[in-house]
Amino acid sequence: MPKLTETYARKISQTENGTSKYWDNEIKGLVLFVGKKSKTWYFQKDVGGQTRRVLIGRFPLISAEAARQTALGLALEWGRGAGKQIQIGAPALQDALEAYLARPKLRSETHKSSMRQQFSLHLKDWLRLPLDEFTKSMVVDRHRSMAKTPSNANHVLKYFRTVWNHARRTYDLPESPTMAIEWFDETPPGTIIEDLRLWRKTINGLQNPIHKVFYELLLFTGLRKTEAMTLEWANVHEDHIHLPMTKNGRSFDLPILQCHHEILAPVRGLNDRWVFPSPKGPHGRLGAPKRIKWCPHDHRRTFATVATEAGVLEEIVGRLLNHTPLSITGQRYAKPSLDALRPAMKTACDELANRCRGEA
Repeated sequence: MPKLTETYARKISQTENGTSKYWDNEIKGLVLFVGKKSKTWYFQKDVGGQTRRVLIGRFPLISAEAARQTALGLALEWGRGAGKQIQIGAPALQDALEAYLARPKLRSETHKSSMRQQFSLHLKDWLRLPLDEFTKSMVVDRHRSMAKTPSNANHVLKYFRTVWNHARRTYDLPESPTMAIEWFDETPPGTIIEDLRLWRKTINGLQNPIHKVFYELLLFTGLRKTEAMTLEWANVHEDHIHLPMTKNGRSFDLPILQCHHEILAPVRGLNDRWVFPSPKGPHGRLGAPKRIKWCPHDHRRTFATVATEAGVLEEIVGRLLNHTPLSITGQRYAKPSLDALRPAMKTACDELANRCRGEA
């Protein structure tokens, strides 16, 4: 191990990937972290069976001599027992991510799996870096490098921000460096199915009856794609569909009618567990329905639009879609029953059926 002098610190080359650590041979615990774009001084020591690390500062803003003096002072304080009060160093991004995903009220397992996949795909080289190693320029550059998929770029870096803010509850961290990002415009297309007779003709032309039923159920319930693909027969009841965990982190019961049972009739008995089985899909269920002119979310928007045009109040449509109400009353007090929502569901389904037949 070398002596971390000013000259030595300047001569160390930045890494191409990840972070390299250089320990001082005189002051035990003084370490220089060298990454792709920065060099950072830390003091690290095992205290009470735990590794504790304190950020000293960036090089060359903090010189080698200043870092050495600071490390000597910390070593003295920690030797007297004061180090027991020093906070454990900031966690690596991987650890911060897992801590966030371990929250008991965090959405669904599908959402957790999606976050892990996005981090592994787009932020893999960051996973072992301590959070206090990240800079504004790093996150801005990463965001810009994903410009070909602007929506995904925004989502990934906003996930990063969420994990960072969760870690701030425990660790002494500054505001997320994503504050420097200029987010890409994500104006949603807002596409709906204008010609439901054409939709009906398209659906009837699908060779796989499971895909046909899948799209029919989406249109006549407004369910999200993942909610439908992961639907189990155990949660399909005579008067409602039960979703144990949804995107907003809570369970949801959706009132259903006889027309919904008629839609599902062709797939009954195909599988003991999954409503939409597939031997090629994850866990034996549908994972990639046949693509048609309209995406799954277009069906959800169409359900909402047709229901509103048929006279269903917007707030009630939101309840059927499992949207979180904006008002405190709606969030905490008003809990309409399934029977109270059933007439609205019937109004929406009747209007959808009429338009599919060309009677609207």
